Amino acid sequence: MKLPDDIVVIGAGGHAKVVIATIRAAGGDVVAAYDDDEARWGKRVLGVQIRGPASAAELGGRPAVIAIGDNRARQVVADQARADWMTVRHPSAIVHPSASLGRGAVVFAGTIIQPDASIGEHVIINTAASVDHDCSIGDFVHLGPGARLCGGVAVREGALLMTDPPVAPA
Repeated sequence: MKLPDDIVVIGAGGHAKVVIATIRAAGGDVVAAYDDDEARWGKRVLGVQIRGPASAAELGGRPAVIAIGDNRARQVVADQARADWMTVRHPSAIVHPSASLGRGAVVFAGTIIQPDASIGEHVIINTAASVDHDCSIGDFVHLGPGARLCGGVAVREGALLMTDPPVAPA
């Protein structure tokens, strides 16, 4: 399924780069990115103009994706904004037909989602993550790159699962 070519992205940091790249790989395009950081306004992320603040995003019925890695911040945006939240999956992701993806979920390159897995709303399944059969992933969860869940695992709303602890930049 080809994505629309007028998608709005909320967020313009590093996570937005991967979301925009995934949207493009899936056949869609992004018309604008909105971010609350004034220092980003007027700049570009992967060629997409950054506007702000995020609360000023021209959503209406326009298709949109929240490109914010922080689970709580993503939930605040989803609760405040009314949009046609897009579910986006990279063409290299393998998602079994019996798996369900919630509204606003993003599934990055190399991901595998097995039979009867249930992915909640606004979930990030990051690069090369694996969700095995019968897993239940709550809303606003972030599975980090390379995260692996065996069958039947339940992950509660707002959880962050990483394979290695984050390292602060030097």
